[in-house]
Amino acid sequence: MVERTKSAAKTKSAETPKDAAKAKDAAMTKDAAKTKSAAKAKSAAKAKSAAKAKDVAKTKSAETTKSAAKAKSAAKTKDAAKTKDAAKTKDAASGVHVGEDGVHRCWWAGDDPEYQRYHDEEWALPMGDDRRLFEKICLEGFQAGLSWLTILRKRPRFREVFYDFDRERVAAMGEDEIARLLADPGIIRHRGKIEATIGNARRACDLAEEFGSLAAFFWGFEPPASERPRLLTRATLGALSQTPTSKALSRELKRRGWRFVGPTTCYAFIQAMGMVNDHVRDCEVRSRVSEARAAFAVPRRRA
Repeated sequence: MVERTKSAAKTKSAETPKDAAKAKDAAMTKDAAKTKSAAKAKSAAKAKSAAKAKDVAKTKSAETTKSAAKAKSAAKTKDAAKTKDAAKTKDAASGVHVGEDGVHRCWWAGDDPEYQRYHDEEWALPMGDDRRLFEKICLEGFQAGLSWLTILRKRPRFREVFYDFDRERVAAMGEDEIARLLADPGIIRHRGKIEATIGNARRACDLAEEFGSLAAFFWGFEPPASERPRLLTRATLGALSQTPTSKALSRELKRRGWRFVGPTTCYAFIQAMGMVNDHVRDCEVRSRVSEARAAFAVPRRRA
């Protein structure tokens, strides 16, 4: 029994160092695992930190690029605005207006389609038709004190009520028709101008009889080259509301009994009928009008 107890003690004594070694190994393994885990965590933290730094750098780079692009775009916009403003200033000085269709026109045509058509297809083109000439000088008289666009929009109705400006039919109009016209909102209801149109029609019949046609009479007042400005701009045209020729035409018409034919009205008529080409220098229509004038056969007065 004593020997068994002694043997068990020896066995326990032998196992204790072994267990201690195992415990030590286990502790070392655990520490190594902890160290490895800490290293991994540190490495992951570093990687995460590096990724964040990289993302921040990318974001900063993107923002810098975006900021540079914005600055470049702003600079371009500013330059474009400057160029546009410079072009506008130049156009304003020359009297040109660039429409939405890109066409360079005289400034007064603006952006109204009806006004632009009149500017492009009618104004200043040389005219030799008596009926249209009579219409023009009558409507210029109605326009006095008003916008020409107002007259242009009412022109279809003017043509209806004045028999398409047949001078003989207008000359025959009487009081009943004057009263009817004064009640017509489609025209300019001005008694003096209505009566003047009828009276002028009678004078127009006399002129056509004397000179062979109204066209021959009017074209006899074509201004000499010395009266024309060398450079046509908005400022130049502003000084041409009256000319020696328009004053002479006005005087002669008044002497013959015409009314509402002052020098300014007569010059507007001279411009509209194409006796002069008053499209400004940089207007795209100017060259076309010049070609039409070169091809136009000026009506001659009866010998």
